[in-house]
Amino acid sequence: MSYETSGPRHVQSPDGTSIAVWSSGEGPPLLLVHGSMSDHQRWRITDYLVPHRRVHAMDRRGRGGSGDGADWSLEREVEDVVAVVDTLADESSAPVDVLGHSFGGYLSLRAAARTSRMRRLTVYEPAIVETAQPAELVARMQDAVDAGRYEDAVEMMVREVLHMPEEEIAALKQLPSWPSRVATAPTLPREESTPLVIGDDELAAVQIPTLIIQGGDSPKFLRDAVGTVADRVAGAQVVTLEGHQHVADQVDPEMFANVVLDFLLD
Repeated sequence: MSYETSGPRHVQSPDGTSIAVWSSGEGPPLLLVHGSMSDHQRWRITDYLVPHRRVHAMDRRGRGGSGDGADWSLEREVEDVVAVVDTLADESSAPVDVLGHSFGGYLSLRAAARTSRMRRLTVYEPAIVETAQPAELVARMQDAVDAGRYEDAVEMMVREVLHMPEEEIAALKQLPSWPSRVATAPTLPREESTPLVIGDDELAAVQIPTLIIQGGDSPKFLRDAVGTVADRVAGAQVVTLEGHQHVADQVDPEMFANVVLDFLLD
């Protein structure tokens, strides 16, 4: 059976920013929250999820079909996720499962501490980074964006922040989602100049079943973030994808989707 994608439709965040949501499939609601240099088009796992869930992929503010408020902050982004979760829960009369990747995983954890409308939470290497990226790197990203060299800014991100191997970068460039990644370059300097901190009290407030996914070959700072969440979210499970780094859902979407479904359908 094939499933058509509908959208975008829009959810209003508390500050009035319009957040685009794209939907497909049948069943209980599952929200996908992308990370940096992405929009809803990053997800390659949707085809494997839609037979089991009504899948909703949001565009974070400043990307894709979403607006962008005048004053960006992490708080506004967390509010965006909560607003979408609560809207989907109201529409379906059921709590919402959430899957967040990287920056989206960080936001999803913080959102889970603020809404009672989530059922289960999956985070793939949530980007908890207590110090901002070096000012020199952020300045080079901003210079590239200002000069219209968006692809250069994105390549700085994957090489110098995520430390992706060249073969993974080459694989990403071949995907249909690469142009949409490049289009998000103007959002990178503001994100990379901001520490991604989450308090112990927020993590302790996550009271729903939580799965944390990590790549066995991922950079140490991402594995450290996984350890932080696992230590502080009661009952959190950790799954390690050996031989993978930060984009397992891109290079082996069926495998990744099965890991998520095993948790959601348990």
